[in-house]
Amino acid sequence: MIKSMTGYGQSRYADNDTEIAIQIKSVNHRFLEVSFKSSEIKSDIEEYFKKTISKKLKRGKVDIHLKMKTSSNASFKIDRKLLADLKKLLNSESLISDELMLRDIKDIPGILKINKSSNQKIQHVKKVFNDALVNFLKSRVEEGTKINKTLINKINAIQAKQTKVAKICKNDLAKKIKNYKKRVKDILEEYEPNRLDQEITHLAMKADVSEEIERIDFHLQSISKELKSKISSGKKIDFILQELFRESNTLTVKIDEPKTKNIALEIKVLVEEMREQIQNIE
Repeated sequence: MIKSMTGYGQSRYADNDTEIAIQIKSVNHRFLEVSFKSSEIKSDIEEYFKKTISKKLKRGKVDIHLKMKTSSNASFKIDRKLLADLKKLLNSESLISDELMLRDIKDIPGILKINKSSNQKIQHVKKVFNDALVNFLKSRVEEGTKINKTLINKINAIQAKQTKVAKICKNDLAKKIKNYKKRVKDILEEYEPNRLDQEITHLAMKADVSEEIERIDFHLQSISKELKSKISSGKKIDFILQELFRESNTLTVKIDEPKTKNIALEIKVLVEEMREQIQNIE
């Protein structure tokens, strides 16, 4: 089963003195990168968020946004040492002339923290996060299912086209050998017959695409197998698609007949489209 690197999930909680809202969203990325944003507080909960995400995901750029509103009697504290260091720095640079207000410091990471004694609120935050995470992971699976269906459709289209190409080229090969013999014999009537047949056959075999067809079929089967795997890898599928693209390119180069060449070009286009889709797979 493949999973998309694009996902979104959210959850909320509210009681008499607390409102919590968490959003989790992700986009494509080569590695796993998790960032945490909060417009109200910066608490020790961030480490919990990141560790939990890292256990669930392998790749993707993940953004976690926490919004939290509490009543005036909520259990918060200010990091006095950090505040003192900040004031000392600002005074030394002559950047402040009076006392700092809450609005001046609330967005500084670590300056405002939930009291450790406020364990219940932390548990609420974790619960909201885990609920949002479930929705987030579900959206990645749903998007992955859509991509999986698209890839299978393209695989089927490529297989149909390559079967058509193989059939046409098989018939064309015998015609090419016959035509080559006739043309060369017309020019070189006194040429040694056996040697002539060998050279013409060798020339015609260069135009044979049976090996390319076999390798394309092998790569398609490999991708299909990977898509059905319980733990599929976007990186592995991308590598197979690179090999598939090389074979489809060789196939296009070796074919001379215009209509058949167009079919081969259509195969290349489908492979390129698959490569674009797979960039969104974990």
